[in-house]
Amino acid sequence: MIREVLRMGDPRLWEKSSPVGRFDSQELNELIRDMRDTMAHLNGAGLAAPQIGVGLRVVIFGVQSNPRYPGIEEVPDTVLINPDIQPLADELEEGWEGCLSVPGMRGWVPRFRKITYSGQDERGQHFERTVEGFHARVVQHEVDHLDGVLYPMRIRDFTRFGFNEALFPGQELPPED
Repeated sequence: MIREVLRMGDPRLWEKSSPVGRFDSQELNELIRDMRDTMAHLNGAGLAAPQIGVGLRVVIFGVQSNPRYPGIEEVPDTVLINPDIQPLADELEEGWEGCLSVPGMRGWVPRFRKITYSGQDERGQHFERTVEGFHARVVQHEVDHLDGVLYPMRIRDFTRFGFNEALFPGQELPPED
């Protein structure tokens, strides 16, 4: 089922999410199915449970061949529950981000270039990946939602934040998360 995505300003987006304790349950499976349906409907790269009003530490993400993301490396479809992120260096990389909860806007956001993330899948199985670039950016963006952080809160230079049509008049938009 496609769910409404909360928009920046809704107080539920500022809350810290609770860990998932029960896996492979009907409720969790329905949540993940609804998140997938919603993300696909909106052509997103990722979605966090708080964005649809559910305060649980669940994110999904994935980018395959998609006209909205020309030239971006593929990111495997992933369900990440109770995530932990460890930067592998202090090196930050800045890039354009957008968000389904901040529609029509983009901002230039610093993120760790290379990270290891770990967590559980929908069955509670632990996994870990080391990633960099766009994949690392998407994970950090989505996990921020679980701690009540939206990407505008990370922007350093507000001359590089605004409405898409003002920032990129007549141009193809950069990818958004």
